[in-house]
Amino acid sequence: MSLEWIVKIISENWPMFLRGAGMTLYIALIGTVLGAVIGLMAGVIRTIPMPERGLKKAILKVTNVILSIYIEFFRGTPMIVQAMVIYYGSALAFNIDMNVLLAAVIVVSINTGAYMAEIVRGGIVSIDKGQFEAAQAIGMNHFQTMVNVVLPQVIRNILPATGNQFVINIKDTSVLNVISVSELYFLTKSVAGNNFRYFESFFVACMLYFVMTFIVTRILLYFERRLEGPDNYTMLSDVKQADVPAK
Repeated sequence: MSLEWIVKIISENWPMFLRGAGMTLYIALIGTVLGAVIGLMAGVIRTIPMPERGLKKAILKVTNVILSIYIEFFRGTPMIVQAMVIYYGSALAFNIDMNVLLAAVIVVSINTGAYMAEIVRGGIVSIDKGQFEAAQAIGMNHFQTMVNVVLPQVIRNILPATGNQFVINIKDTSVLNVISVSELYFLTKSVAGNNFRYFESFFVACMLYFVMTFIVTRILLYFERRLEGPDNYTMLSDVKQADVPAK
């Protein structure tokens, strides 16, 4: 490895590296947010108590089967294959000329949604059943219980897993080069093809991936600590007693 070549590659191609890194972050961020929304809805639906009979039971059963197939399929197949099927398959099967950026966001979103659905379901199941019973005892239905009692706790509990999925998506966007998305890996191949210095070119890309994931990880850790609150709590009763003047 030549340090002079690394400096030369960066000085001559830094706009391409920055554009590729920006596209990588954009796809990963949008895909993670949309995937989290998909996973949240799927996880909530899969934890709805099954009615004893009637049309609602049939609809919920069919919905759960569809969601199970979706989750198992997208968790059981590589993202690179999903990208090929969605982008090229939509053109061949349905004659849809899809934009590559739109296809990339769709692939990352539905892939993330499949993983997030299980994360959310696990987070809901981990909530103590006594909280559900207490909410029902004061007259809340399932939807009200989820919105006001369960989901605030679930979102806090799954934040580390969601952040981890975001970091994974930053790295996994590299597979989208198969559908010619101009992300970091794709543009690095172009740079290496121009100067024939593959090791030095991809060393620069490697450092950029590391910097992006490192910064994102530190930001997520900051928000996790903020959600945890202070190390020491002051009881409200103690505050009230301190405010009472001594006789």
